[in-house]
Amino acid sequence: MATSDISAADPPPAEEPLLPGSVEQYLVTGVPTCAASDRVDVVRAALLGTEFGSVADVAVCEPVTGAADAQVRSAAGRPDGVLRLVGLIPIERLMAAPDDQRAGDLMDTDPPVVRPGLSQEKAAWKAVQHGESSLAVVDAEGAFRGLVPPSRLLGVLLREHDEDLARLGGYLASTAPARHATEEPLSPRLWHRLPWLLVCLFGSALAAWVVGSYEQNLAADLRLAFFVPGVVYMADAVGTQTVALVVRGLSVGVSIRRVFRLELLTGLLLGVVLCAVTFPAVWLAFGSVDLAAAVALALLAACAMATGVAMTLPWLMTLAGRDPAFGSGPLATVVQDLLSLLVYFSVATVLVG
Repeated sequence: MATSDISAADPPPAEEPLLPGSVEQYLVTGVPTCAASDRVDVVRAALLGTEFGSVADVAVCEPVTGAADAQVRSAAGRPDGVLRLVGLIPIERLMAAPDDQRAGDLMDTDPPVVRPGLSQEKAAWKAVQHGESSLAVVDAEGAFRGLVPPSRLLGVLLREHDEDLARLGGYLASTAPARHATEEPLSPRLWHRLPWLLVCLFGSALAAWVVGSYEQNLAADLRLAFFVPGVVYMADAVGTQTVALVVRGLSVGVSIRRVFRLELLTGLLLGVVLCAVTFPAVWLAFGSVDLAAAVALALLAACAMATGVAMTLPWLMTLAGRDPAFGSGPLATVVQDLLSLLVYFSVATVLVG
């Protein structure tokens, strides 16, 4: 009867650093191994009394070097027994098998195998697609390095899922800060929000001053006041769309250079469309070509400027090491409102008087 040397593998050498983001971060070398010719009862008996990093699967291996009757050692690859993986046996299949059955009859001869250095996301996806509970890691020379057990595969999938949701939501690295923000106590909540709101309050005071400085224009033609909310709102709406797109793009590594020209052209075209719609509507409603031209041209300019502001602020906040998802919106609103008011009243002063 064949004997089986099932033992926990030695830890990997200290001089082999783990690659960031690679599957090696989740590798377990202390896994049970056996030979294909070993009887099931011998393999089961050898599992008892030994502590392993994972027993979800038993790795069926054969020596790469040495005599034909050399015992299969461990996944660490001792000098007298470098191993080559031939298959995996799920522990539940091993426990249910007859005592006299051979390990080679139970193993999956085509388990999911990856190389060291493969990204953790691709490695986990391969395991899921294959339907195995563990993922085998084999180096370029064919030597068996160990297994990534189910619990660690779940950790990889959860982390990648977390990052995907973070990117969709416009957060830079992870949804963990978002979760923390929803659960943090009162004091940090106020600290994270109040500064930006104070900036908005200061901006509203400046906006009131801008409107007040054109009091004579408003007194001469009160109709100019009717369109202040519309011009400001449309500029904010265009800017808000741009901020959302830029922040989301930055979160997945898209540089401002790649979107600047296209987004700026989009803002300009949006302004042209709104200008074309607004001019005849205001002209028909109020019977004034000058007023209609002032409102329409102000919308065109305000939308174009709002797009530029909405792209610049997230970029500057990113360069400063701040998450643009927090402050870009309030800052963009303040700047866009002030610029929209200045543009509107400047155009109105020239065209309406």
